[in-house]
Amino acid sequence: MSERGNRKTQIGVVVSDKMDKTVVVKVDRLVKHPVYNKYIKRTAKYKAHDGDNRCKIGDRVLIVESRPLSKDKCWKVRQII
Repeated sequence: MSERGNRKTQIGVVVSDKMDKTVVVKVDRLVKHPVYNKYIKRTAKYKAHDGDNRCKIGDRVLIVESRPLSKDKCWKVRQII
């Protein structure tokens, strides 16, 4: 199965699995402050599609960008790490 183009991937931690077929994934990244040259932790939360409801809270997962699946869900869980 060939994929079209390069899709973005992120690694994060599942913080909520209360929805059906959807998990909320928290992704951390380090950003360098422009003036103080220190690294600051920035977090983002993404809703990702988990069709089999396999992910639980605390799992590290790899998510991949996909077409919009709902109003604010455009990521899919590729694998549990």
